[in-house]
Amino acid sequence: MKVLLIGGGGREHSLAWKIKQSPRVEKLFCAPGNAGIEQVAECVGIAVDDIDELARFAKKEQIGLTVVGPELPLTLGIVDAFQAEGLRIFGPDKNAAMLEASKAFTKELMKQKGIPSAFFSTFTDAQDATRYIKEVGAPIVVKADGLCGGKGVIVCQTVEEALDAVNLIMINEAFGNAGQKVVVEECLVGEEASFLVFTDGKHILPMPSSQDHKPVYDGDQGPNTGGMGAYSPAPVVTPEMEERVIEEVMKPTIEAMAEQGHPYRGVLYAGLMIEDDEAKVLEFNCRFGDPEAQPLLMRLKSDIVPVLEAIADGDLSGIDLEWDPRATVCVVMAAKGYPKSYKKGMEISGLDKAGEMQDTVVFHAGTKNPEGKILTDGGRVLGVTSVGDTIAEAIDLAYSAAEQIHWEGVHYRKDIGRKALEHRHKASD
Repeated sequence: MKVLLIGGGGREHSLAWKIKQSPRVEKLFCAPGNAGIEQVAECVGIAVDDIDELARFAKKEQIGLTVVGPELPLTLGIVDAFQAEGLRIFGPDKNAAMLEASKAFTKELMKQKGIPSAFFSTFTDAQDATRYIKEVGAPIVVKADGLCGGKGVIVCQTVEEALDAVNLIMINEAFGNAGQKVVVEECLVGEEASFLVFTDGKHILPMPSSQDHKPVYDGDQGPNTGGMGAYSPAPVVTPEMEERVIEEVMKPTIEAMAEQGHPYRGVLYAGLMIEDDEAKVLEFNCRFGDPEAQPLLMRLKSDIVPVLEAIADGDLSGIDLEWDPRATVCVVMAAKGYPKSYKKGMEISGLDKAGEMQDTVVFHAGTKNPEGKILTDGGRVLGVTSVGDTIAEAIDLAYSAAEQIHWEGVHYRKDIGRKALEHRHKASD
């Protein structure tokens, strides 16, 4: 079977790496891919939002399964378009992808279904949002309604910061049309975790827990990014908490989409805030997280392709997954200046050394390969991911590999996984 993977980031490299291992796959294409993906797939120069051209390519090459990595083509309706052409594709359709495309839609759905989340109000007028913020005070969170690549959520400690956030999103249009509506919500406290499941709209196959690190600097300081690293499992998600999240969050959400006539098929990702054995939903994503995909897919021992096919065909029953019990850690290496302005085109050295290290894979995110040289081509450049018997061992391996890699201005957090170690210390006290 020929498979087409859509996307070109670290998530897609980890998917390509895993899909390529399947005996069911005779050829793997990726559009547009990156310098790492081209080592395991044939990359084709089609943008992720060029849905017509992607469909033409899939028909021409007789692609047996298309796998969508990023959220943008999903929210643009690529699944609907492919299915209309009789093409088999993995991911939620446009209506189901509203769970990520509109924070206001998702907040209303959770309110209706009693899914635990923060209190909120939505606004299409900046003056109305300003009056509300002055009334309720701070700390508070201001979110652009639409897609912003993980950067449209602003946690504000003061009223002044919140008013500045409204101006940035609604008046200055920092996120374009995504900021025509804002959600202003309660600032939840606790520890964040990511919980992902495979679903066909009825059945659920949970993945192990994971934890992302959004802020750019150590100690969760600085502006939010697309993610500076992740690890799995996340000790804050106990077995009891996992069961509650499935029953109180995942099942009601999937049932709600089915009730609306839009069964959710794909990966459903809940970003959670956990405190005092209570989990509240921060957001939903309609695809694998990036960088959570890297440590999760490193732990998946089963062939992923039958799972993707079963979901595309609408029936997950009878599918089981086997997971490596060991821990995984992904350290994202980024360009200087990210998530603000940064330079591209820096030559990367040390990739071969890092790639030869035990139980480690260097997943490419923002890279290109002109004339045989690997150059930076994005804000998040690499995701160095390692497996260890313990979280501490996986951390040491990942950072040892990262230390082998260099380019001008490289930046990465030095504390990925520290929260997991703190949980281990508390448990042993």
